[in-house]
Amino acid sequence: MTSVEVRTESDSEDSGPSGYAAARLRLLQGEAQSGPPRRSALADLTDDWLTGLFTAAGAPRGASLVAVGGYGRGELSPRSDLDLLLLHDGSADAGEVAALADRIWYPIWDLGLALDHSVRTPVEARKTAGEDLKVQLGLLDARHVVGDLGLTAGLRTAVLADWRNLAPKRLPELRELCEERAERQGELSYLLEPDLKEARGGLRDATALRAVAASWLADAPREGLSEARRRLLDVRDALHLTTGRATDRLALQEQDQVAAELGLLDADTLLRQVYEAARTVSYASDVTWREVSRVLRSRSVRPRLRAMLGGGKGAAAERSPLAEGVVEQDGEVVLARAARPERDPVLPLRAAAAAAQAGLPLSLHAVRRMAATVRPLPTPWPAEAREQLVTLLGAGRPTVEVWEALEAEGLITRLLPDWERVRCRPQRNAVHTWTVDRHLVETAVQASELTRRVGRPDLLLVAGLLHDIGKGWPGDHSVAGEIIARDVAARIGFDRGDVAVLATLVRHHLLLIETATRRDLDDPATVRSVADAVGSVGTLELLHALTEADALATGPAAWSTWRGSLVADLVKRVGAVLSGEEPEAVEDAAPTAEQERLAVEAFRTGGPVLALRAQTEGAAGAGGEEASGGPEPLGVELIIAVPDQPGVLSAVAGVLAVHRLAVRTAELRGVGLPSGLEDSVLLLNWRVAAEYGSLPQAARLRSDLVRALDGSLDIAARLAERDAAYPRRRGTVAPPPRVTVASAGSRLATVIEVRAQDAPGLLHRIGRALESAGVVVRSAHVSTLGANAVDAFYVTEAGVGAGSPTPLSGERAAGVARAVEEGLRG
Repeated sequence: MTSVEVRTESDSEDSGPSGYAAARLRLLQGEAQSGPPRRSALADLTDDWLTGLFTAAGAPRGASLVAVGGYGRGELSPRSDLDLLLLHDGSADAGEVAALADRIWYPIWDLGLALDHSVRTPVEARKTAGEDLKVQLGLLDARHVVGDLGLTAGLRTAVLADWRNLAPKRLPELRELCEERAERQGELSYLLEPDLKEARGGLRDATALRAVAASWLADAPREGLSEARRRLLDVRDALHLTTGRATDRLALQEQDQVAAELGLLDADTLLRQVYEAARTVSYASDVTWREVSRVLRSRSVRPRLRAMLGGGKGAAAERSPLAEGVVEQDGEVVLARAARPERDPVLPLRAAAAAAQAGLPLSLHAVRRMAATVRPLPTPWPAEAREQLVTLLGAGRPTVEVWEALEAEGLITRLLPDWERVRCRPQRNAVHTWTVDRHLVETAVQASELTRRVGRPDLLLVAGLLHDIGKGWPGDHSVAGEIIARDVAARIGFDRGDVAVLATLVRHHLLLIETATRRDLDDPATVRSVADAVGSVGTLELLHALTEADALATGPAAWSTWRGSLVADLVKRVGAVLSGEEPEAVEDAAPTAEQERLAVEAFRTGGPVLALRAQTEGAAGAGGEEASGGPEPLGVELIIAVPDQPGVLSAVAGVLAVHRLAVRTAELRGVGLPSGLEDSVLLLNWRVAAEYGSLPQAARLRSDLVRALDGSLDIAARLAERDAAYPRRRGTVAPPPRVTVASAGSRLATVIEVRAQDAPGLLHRIGRALESAGVVVRSAHVSTLGANAVDAFYVTEAGVGAGSPTPLSGERAAGVARAVEEGLRG
């Protein structure tokens, strides 16, 4: 169905609201048109309807209806606002103009369409535009709909002239507006639920680039920009159709439907296309605003130069050498006049390294010239190419902008073909801030700060760039990444020994953080298994730095001083083993004086005794208050002593959940009492943090714990009551929990690992399931990453003394794991 057919199907009703509404609905539901043709057809249909309203209202002479903004560009999405200006020359009576406006605005409102409207004379419109930058931007896209064409044309001409005359003042304002919006909305290229219009790299930025071009002061790179803008508009159209709402935010729960509407494979394919389009717009914005700054700077300098040089033409821009074939000119890195990219395959890396080390952007012209003419590097790479890559990666924060410039012109995937698999690949994990490719570059940036800690900084930087390269392949990304890393490392010229080290780093880049936060470091088997995987002290040193860089580049939830201290402790123990020392089993560490005091008091009173001790990163003080603006809070150390009895783990975890305390670490063990006291006491040493608000008083915790242990406090009912009061928000469905038995986890106990969606009371439910299975929990290692909990429990058979722990048999362990998983699914 063509747009003409839509407009003529009902001759008697087309000029009325019902005729337009029906024709609009047929157009939006039709499958023959989508994308730009449908947006244009919807704008034409709307033009015809508004023309009918304007004519039927008996508009006076000297009046016209003008479309502005997106409607002015002829880009109407299904739920777009109608941006309209009723323009008049001031000759008609004010009441007549107001009546005309009512006869146009009210039918639009009656249909439930969003309307942004104004009534102005050309002088008023220009005055308002001069005071309000957003109004001026909208008028730059003014398009005549109906009425006095000369009036509209005169306004367009005047507005464009005003814009060009005031560009030196207004463009810096526009740039500031774009930067403020980016600060609020984030970068479209990396958000899991991006705003297609407001985020950096979105439709607002694309419109800003049109405004810059209209100023004649600078122009955006045209290649790929129109296609990127079209893609974002297509996605917004599909979003409007699937939700039935005027929204620009691509929420998680809508992404599969939007992908299907666009004929895409899945939501990840959709996000990848959105990210690619956003990067094109963002890169064009960066280049354009640099050019605007350069032009404005040169305009301000030129009059002074002319005066100094007696009215001459002025001096040529100074060119400062940076590297072979690379110079700095006017704040950018450009190619030297003698550079020959077609004969120098290392030039892109040399230019990039020089730019990053100097903290300068790469010229767009230079990058495009190299992309068009440079020859591929030989395999393996010459030593200079490898050294320049390492220099680029080691430059720190400036590496990001330079890398993006190379990537925008396809040079990165030509240098590293495996990069294509991770480019713009989303990471559907709340812990991750970046896409896979940007995370890899960010890891190299973080690693550049740690190069003084390692003997081979080149291997650290390259490992940072490659550690997640396997995420574009099926299966375990560490396993796939090891294979890719071997190939890439050999291709770029590392020798066999270095290739092996890089492969080990990629294969085990999660080993230290996972072991430190989920395993018992006092168990010799734990330390020995890490030592066997790492192989040497030098590799351990590199892996330690890579672990920290990876976590810092992931997001704020992935690293803290607490996690760093656990990893450092593990590294120290593994380093001792690799240096020839044997790890000693720590069966039962002697209790501290405070722990012994609490244990004796618990024995004497027959009930639980506890102590709370606040701690912060960098300092800890007994009972101290955290200073405002001070170190990051580690939480509170909670020590509980209670006479040995069943159900302690689930009871304590339940009470903590009721009081909204999140568990960061947990350890449970039996301790012996001083001589003369023949009984055992369970000692629980946990670190907890308040989800929000202040910490509860120790007396309240103890009171509820007493009730939980004697059965008078129904923890399950309390948690259910709280869940009912705060219903879950709509969102993605979490994957089901998974409970496994860690192979070769410990010689002293069986390690049961639980992976589940974090939720209040989760540890309580796990504890009840383990206690119902008849096993004893020796220690628990709790780790929460975003919305995911990964907890490891060291368990032994019940009825065995603390000094002779007995791990579970294979069949028994599998049965316990199944029971816990079923309990969590129920």
